[in-house]
Amino acid sequence: MGTVAEPRTVLYLIRHAATEANLARPARLQGRRHNPPLARIGIRQAEATRDFLGSYAIQHCYCSPLLRAVQTAAIVAAPHGLSPQPLEALTECDVGRWEGMDWQSIRYLDAETYQRFMLNPAEHGYPGGESFADVYRRVAPCFDDLLRAHAGEGIFVVGHHVVNRTYLASLMGLTPDQARQVTLDNCGISVVVCEDDSVSVSTLNAAFHLQNIAA
Repeated sequence: MGTVAEPRTVLYLIRHAATEANLARPARLQGRRHNPPLARIGIRQAEATRDFLGSYAIQHCYCSPLLRAVQTAAIVAAPHGLSPQPLEALTECDVGRWEGMDWQSIRYLDAETYQRFMLNPAEHGYPGGESFADVYRRVAPCFDDLLRAHAGEGIFVVGHHVVNRTYLASLMGLTPDQARQVTLDNCGISVVVCEDDSVSVSTLNAAFHLQNIAA
């Protein structure tokens, strides 16, 4: 007698669309203390993502409670008739005293702390904020719960750079201190598949649907 296959669960994991801080040159760090809306280009990115995912079988939508994630999720969820459900665990990393700063300024003004962070962001986190290990311990159980609760269905989640990259890194065999190797575009789509008790990344940072949107 054959065994019954486990239902296939698909998680579409999206980084929120761009804000003015993302578009600044150099870009400025955003954590959770400021809560900016999407930039005009960010709205266009979210609309392009909505159009791309509109025909996919998606039954559930979750997001960070921060405005940039909520706005992105609401736009992308529209064709599916879903209301995004905010989850506190998906809130972006607390970047402490570096919030609103760019990396060039941080490297100049806070050189010693910057070097420690770059060597191991899991052990030496953002000063006055969280480390990559802190974020991973917060978000991994949340994603595990979603995959378990919606077995056999399609889910899309709008999160943030550190939130998404620490989780995706773990699925690819990387430790939290290596998660900076995972780079995600605003509205880049990563696909996580759960099947037969195995969870894997089938697509990482698909962004071809954004090619015609000027930065």
